[in-house]
Amino acid sequence: MSVPVISLLALIFIIVISCIMPLNIGAMSLGLALVVGHYIGGLKVADILKSYPTNILIMLAGTTYLFALAQVNGTLDKIVKYTLKGVKGNAAILPIVFFFLAFALSSMGPGQITIAALMAPMAMLLAERAGINPLLMAIVVGNGGQAGAMSPIAPAGVVAAGLTQKMGLTGVSGILWMNQLLGHLIVSIFAYIIYGGLKLWRNKGAGEQQGTIELDVEPFNRNQLITLVAILVFIIGALFFKMDVGLGGFLIGTILALFKIADEGKAIKQMPWGTILFVTGVTVLVDLMSKIGGMDLFASIIAQVSTPFTLTLVTGFLAAIISAYASTLGVILPAFIPMAPMLIQKVGAPPTDLIPLLSTIVVCGFLTDLSPLSTTGAIFYANAGEKTNKQKLFRDMLIWGISMSVVGAVVSWLAFTVLRLP
Repeated sequence: MSVPVISLLALIFIIVISCIMPLNIGAMSLGLALVVGHYIGGLKVADILKSYPTNILIMLAGTTYLFALAQVNGTLDKIVKYTLKGVKGNAAILPIVFFFLAFALSSMGPGQITIAALMAPMAMLLAERAGINPLLMAIVVGNGGQAGAMSPIAPAGVVAAGLTQKMGLTGVSGILWMNQLLGHLIVSIFAYIIYGGLKLWRNKGAGEQQGTIELDVEPFNRNQLITLVAILVFIIGALFFKMDVGLGGFLIGTILALFKIADEGKAIKQMPWGTILFVTGVTVLVDLMSKIGGMDLFASIIAQVSTPFTLTLVTGFLAAIISAYASTLGVILPAFIPMAPMLIQKVGAPPTDLIPLLSTIVVCGFLTDLSPLSTTGAIFYANAGEKTNKQKLFRDMLIWGISMSVVGAVVSWLAFTVLRLP
């Protein structure tokens, strides 16, 4: 059995384990990386450890550190209560507002991961407080951020523009951006319907929502006001001054801790260390899979099982299923976009099919990123409220992410190949 096949089997194994047992698959992934990469693949351990995503570690730890401080001193709870009062207790419109807010902010340049890190702590706590399905809130807010990811000034949009320019294509950024919004808006509407959004409208003014209207919310105290200002500084720094959200979170958080604005000991205990371990551990195994040929194995399959009419369907499915556990920005875009012209040529499709194929790769790659094995999904999972059944949420998000590999491929095929939308 070849090493690429073994790497794929290792990844499939941890995904199956994650669905049936409450084990930390990050730790398991690091162990399997040693076996597959070093003992079987012959790589040096130092080369394997170079794949450890320090940037993701810092981002998750820094942002959750800051917001954990804000939670232990009651600032987040006050924000939640005032937000609920602002929408008159109508929880039904909160996911809708959050979707378009995330889209707008992401399109301004920070990209979907930064926006997820900024909005997930608030959104998930708000979902728990307002009685909104946490899965619905994660999907809608996450997809809103991803809908803006292909903005020409966002990281993913910049990467895609650079890759397409090397292929001789110019002026396609706007098309990819709008197609990205279309795809994510469609699935978000779908999620809103099936995961309780309509039920929230029927319950408007009753039950817990009515109770939030009548809450007599106390004003922010001194420490909470300082924390609120700190959060605003954090958001402005990330959005407009390109501040690193992880290091920025640590900087602002330690200032709050230094002046005893919040109890740092309690905050550190609340940080989702287990989730951080599983996200970074899985990333090491996925990167190893890319190095030893696992991704090439997927690519060779595409051309063998496709026709010109089904190329977007097959490519979209494979890009999506890989993205369910890998980075779209770091793996899917760099691997699949340059491969698109070669696939068009191999299956004998006309050159006009290139833009539909590129749109499919982009949309399908991002649609599965609400899997908890992808960075965006992991951020929302990491910030789930204390009352949330995290094992169930993990399983539900994983099912959603994997199902989007089929839904995204079909939607993209219908939109870009059958209907020939721009």
